[in-house]
Amino acid sequence: MAVDYTVIVVYLAGMLAMGWWGMRRARSKSEFLVAGRRLGPAMYSGTMAAIVLGGASTIGGVGLGYQYGLSGAWMVFTIGLGLLALSVFFSARIARLKVYTVSEMLDLRYGGRAGVISGVVMWAYTLMLAVTSTIAYATIFDVLFDMNRTVAIVLGGSIVVGYSTLGGMWSITLTDMVQFVVKTIGVLLLLLPIAVVKAGGFSEMKAKLPTEYFDPLGIGGETIFTYVLIYTFGMLIGQDIWQRVFTARSDTTAKWGGTVAGTYCLAYALAGAVIGTAAKVLYPRLPNADDAFATIVKDELPVGVRGLVLAAALAAVMSTSSGALIACATVANNDIWSRLRGRKAEGDHDEVRGNRAFILVMGVAVIATAIALNNVVEALTVAYNLLVGGLLVPILGGLLWKRGTAQGALASVVVGGLAVIGLMAGYGILANEPVYYGLLASLVVYVAVSLATPATDTAVLAAWRERLAGREVPEPVPAPR
Repeated sequence: MAVDYTVIVVYLAGMLAMGWWGMRRARSKSEFLVAGRRLGPAMYSGTMAAIVLGGASTIGGVGLGYQYGLSGAWMVFTIGLGLLALSVFFSARIARLKVYTVSEMLDLRYGGRAGVISGVVMWAYTLMLAVTSTIAYATIFDVLFDMNRTVAIVLGGSIVVGYSTLGGMWSITLTDMVQFVVKTIGVLLLLLPIAVVKAGGFSEMKAKLPTEYFDPLGIGGETIFTYVLIYTFGMLIGQDIWQRVFTARSDTTAKWGGTVAGTYCLAYALAGAVIGTAAKVLYPRLPNADDAFATIVKDELPVGVRGLVLAAALAAVMSTSSGALIACATVANNDIWSRLRGRKAEGDHDEVRGNRAFILVMGVAVIATAIALNNVVEALTVAYNLLVGGLLVPILGGLLWKRGTAQGALASVVVGGLAVIGLMAGYGILANEPVYYGLLASLVVYVAVSLATPATDTAVLAAWRERLAGREVPEPVPAPR
């Protein structure tokens, strides 16, 4: 596998080199956190597709195809639907706000009193998302080098932390574009057709597998509904996704570039399910469905191509990991730490240095947490349950319902978040009930408390409408404490 190793090593070295190049461009807070808000359609589409299609979408998507057939595409499909909904209905307004975090948007909409609590919930989500991506390095490096789990996590995590710390969003944008190209070539153009041919074509696959493998709803209606609730709605409100929207050069770029990325996700979802179905024909008795991707790559692909496809898997993991890491650090610094210590005037250089330090600190925390945890699915479920149960209602309520108030938003975040945590303790982390009932509790409290409290100040709503309309206003500042 010397050729394959060479491909991987060159790829990893290239990621670090782009981190160094990005450092030369990231000289202000805007450049470091949101790439100067000047990405064009092509780069925006590629980087947005890269961040949402991570290890769970690639390795996990193939695994679901192995287990359920074509209906295994639903998890990644609902991610694509969420990105399409965000791009078509909300991204233009989000881009015009010219903020850095979701909590800053809540402050603008509700009058400066929702930031810290919502920031804590968003920080927990982005931290766990980064952790799950980092854990995935262990699987890939184990296939590549038969490497110890801890060493694999430290190696992969250190590379991502390295280029993210150096150049911030510029480095992540550059590496994500490369990762997008590698994923497209490795998974869609190489692995997909080779897997189908090795399995004997679609006619042979249909002959050897039960008919439910080709039922588009075979995975079950309740599972599909839960995927929509968690992933589709999760795409609408996650800091990691919004921070990419903030990089768009214009609201038109955000809308149409995101639409292209969402459509790409739908194709990627179907490709993963087909690859997994082909793997079921070739290896009908794998002990773990998530081993399907690594097994078919290792056994069926020729030298060199195998290295490229494994690099594609690494690309998927790294793009999500780096996006979640910078989102986690941005929230920790701008929404939590800066508010708790009181506002202090800083120049652009100091702002970049501070955010760079937070990426490094959060990166070390992510690596340490990933080493301590074993269950990726549970960690990811906790992340999305907290996000959707705690923040979906106040964020969408703020965008769609002018009668929503700061008190209603805060009550919704607290009640929804605590309900999800309590229900996960009672029903189990992987149960569907926590997000169902937590979201319902959040909605009821938001509406009830908003109607029971005075309407948001007209001056706050007027400033909010000006910002949504894209009027020329100064960059937002943290709310008064």
